[in-house]
Amino acid sequence: MKKLSLNVLPENRTAGMPDRTHPSTVRRYAVWAGLLILGCASAWAADYLSPEYLAASPDGKQLYVTGATSKKVLLVQADTTKKTGEWAIPADPTGIAVAPDGTVYLTAGGPEGVLLKFAPDGKQQGSVRIGHTPLAPVVAPDGKTVYAANRFDNTVSVVDAAAMKVTATVAVLREPHAMALGAQGKKLFVANHLPACKATDDVVAAAVSVIDLTTPERKVRQVLLPNGSTGVRGICAAPDGSNIYVTHTFGRYQLPTTQLERGWMNTAGLSVFNGETGDYINTVLLDDVDLGAANPWGVTVSADGKTIAVAHAGTREVSVIERATLQNQLARAAKNEQVTDVTRSATDVPNDLSFLSKIRRRYAFSGDGPRGILFAGTKLFTALYFADALGVIDLAPETPTATVAALGPAPDLSKDRVRRGEMLWNDGTMCFQQWQSCASCHPDARGDALNWDLLNDGMGNPKQSKSLIYCHLTPPVMVTGIRPSMKACNRKGINVIQFVIRPEEDALCIDDYVISLKPVPSPVKTLAGVNKAVADAIKRGEKLYQQAGCAQCHPAEKRGPNGEQLFTDLRKYDVGLGVDNEKNRAFDTPSLVEVWRTAPYLYDGRATTIEEVLTTCNPNDAHGKTKGLSPEQIKDLATYIRSL
Repeated sequence: MKKLSLNVLPENRTAGMPDRTHPSTVRRYAVWAGLLILGCASAWAADYLSPEYLAASPDGKQLYVTGATSKKVLLVQADTTKKTGEWAIPADPTGIAVAPDGTVYLTAGGPEGVLLKFAPDGKQQGSVRIGHTPLAPVVAPDGKTVYAANRFDNTVSVVDAAAMKVTATVAVLREPHAMALGAQGKKLFVANHLPACKATDDVVAAAVSVIDLTTPERKVRQVLLPNGSTGVRGICAAPDGSNIYVTHTFGRYQLPTTQLERGWMNTAGLSVFNGETGDYINTVLLDDVDLGAANPWGVTVSADGKTIAVAHAGTREVSVIERATLQNQLARAAKNEQVTDVTRSATDVPNDLSFLSKIRRRYAFSGDGPRGILFAGTKLFTALYFADALGVIDLAPETPTATVAALGPAPDLSKDRVRRGEMLWNDGTMCFQQWQSCASCHPDARGDALNWDLLNDGMGNPKQSKSLIYCHLTPPVMVTGIRPSMKACNRKGINVIQFVIRPEEDALCIDDYVISLKPVPSPVKTLAGVNKAVADAIKRGEKLYQQAGCAQCHPAEKRGPNGEQLFTDLRKYDVGLGVDNEKNRAFDTPSLVEVWRTAPYLYDGRATTIEEVLTTCNPNDAHGKTKGLSPEQIKDLATYIRSL
């Protein structure tokens, strides 16, 4: 792989983030053109296991491994890493947890998600319908309650484990992806995948929803992660619940995308919370000064509480961190003591690329895609999604080594462009210094909810990252239609966002992956199947869609070659949305397919809801004739749009 030559910052720079005001950096603003590659969701293939999440039996002797695309749970003996059996389940598993008595709980399915209950021998003991795309089951310490996150309903289901009955539903923020219980099981920490705010706010970040389980109403407190935090994937608790650890991408979106050194665009974050109070403590960077640790996913703490481990899905690695020293360093920083050459206070920590340098080891695997991670005895296991294998590190020896244990035949991705394209999309090792993958700015095929200042249409005019869905059918691409096609966009992105030159075959694989993607059914449409009031609102909204003129630019009749409804006329318009540098600019008409999950809206993310798009962001009726609609009609129209 040939890497583009870059001017490095002066040698006397510290291990902190780059000096964004240095003249050499400013000069480069005009040198590099930027491009935001459209992000990808997974194109599941039935002939791959796709190991994703892990759990262990109470004695730690048996591992349970979910096969995300195989409708299987694999059984593995922890001491030998031998596969000893498998369970067939009715839908692709999305999460797993084991109760103190050995009972296994699985989340599975999409729009009609379920929580499944199994005895340790694999006999199914019950199931209950929960929400849209459930994830991350968590069992209460007494084993009587199971919590499950419903990703696209933005809720958490509270389930009576004995009766397998939903007893409560708690609203959180946006796409809950992982959960952990705090001290004494009194608080449930819910990691929301994406920011739920306007992209024009001073702080744009995902949040952790802290649910107080001791109150009858299960009061929820929203705690923001640092500015730029998105793509939140993992969360875990220390064994005593005293600390909570959260993994996420840490986007540095505030300035143009002119370089990658020292995490200029994206860094990898591990945020720390107090497990008793729910308070945010600080965020440390998992990268090194000249080597990124892209796309952190799973996180776990050893049973003795001494070690934290993080799986880096983008760099085929695991970080192993000395927990006591980490907490001590954070405490010292909070007292304004000097900890490193960079850190002299708590505010310095999130910009210090050397903070973990003496207390963290990085282990690389030959298999790609580490996701779920856990300790069992002295061994650390991680699920290698694209290798159909487990990564294993035995930490007992003085010099631990990383090995790979196959769970099935080794996948031959040279014969499957779609699967290889999915792997490359998530692969941070092909990026200059491993700072990011395509998925860093487009997790799961969609946007990261941040505004990025890419240089392909000028500087000082940041815009939203877009959804990848159907972008190959709706040229031109990008917010301003600056690129003629998806294929052109992918190739430019490799060059000027990844800052590398790659073989054309890689780009062709990414193209095929993009083309393979399918939209997720809207939760509004799913709800309409069981709720007549919602179904009626959709029907009324569809009529208003025509009446307000929305269909003129977003016609339902416009279809792809296989009948795909595109909801765009493929043209650009100036409808008065541009401000500042974008005034009088024409913008590409976006597809409304899956618009229910792509907030915030408009080119700069100034609207958090469809209702805002139709009202406060459309004062002159230039973007649809909506001024004469009543609040009830606006609600119906928005309901229809969210059903697409």
